[in-house]
Amino acid sequence: MKKNRSSKTWIIKQHRDQFFKKSKVLGYRSRSAFKLLELNKKFKFISKRTSLIDIGSSPGGWSQVASEMIKNGKIIAIDKKSMEGIKNVRFYQGDFSDSKIKNKLLDLLPEKVDVVISDMAADTTGNKSLDSIRTNLLCEEVIDFSVKIIKPNGKVISKLFMGEDFLKVKKIAEKKFKKVNFFKPESSRDESKETYIHCAYLNTL
Repeated sequence: MKKNRSSKTWIIKQHRDQFFKKSKVLGYRSRSAFKLLELNKKFKFISKRTSLIDIGSSPGGWSQVASEMIKNGKIIAIDKKSMEGIKNVRFYQGDFSDSKIKNKLLDLLPEKVDVVISDMAADTTGNKSLDSIRTNLLCEEVIDFSVKIIKPNGKVISKLFMGEDFLKVKKIAEKKFKKVNFFKPESSRDESKETYIHCAYLNTL
């Protein structure tokens, strides 16, 4: 591609390629690994001793990053799709939206965890508005479930989309957590409406 091409479309593609190529060089399974790195730099929720659940983990980019950071903690990953093994990550295949799978996760946990992360998105239908609503419903599910399994000072990071139901998710989170923030990583595509919600410290009242 010629250097004198400076259209917005070309710049966006180069921006995408930057993270795609970097993920291949570093051995990450997806470019989304950089999103978690940025999110953790911003909110500092993962340490060497963190116990963590990765919901919607496949192909494993976020679990890879967590595995690199966590040395003396615990990582559980779940997805309805299969995922190749990752060191120090215990993977379960199942649909998180299924209440039976949620109950199984509850049974697997001997104690509450520090962090829940989710880069989960609904399967696309071609209707962007509908896809956004369905992904935000998944985000609500993650928040609701997290309340049952995290410690009082626990953290939740989950993907959601800017749209008509964004404020609904925000209000739900603010009822359950003392601190709620939003952040769009640089590694997110510029044209994407995705952002990430960071919830911290359970409301116990």
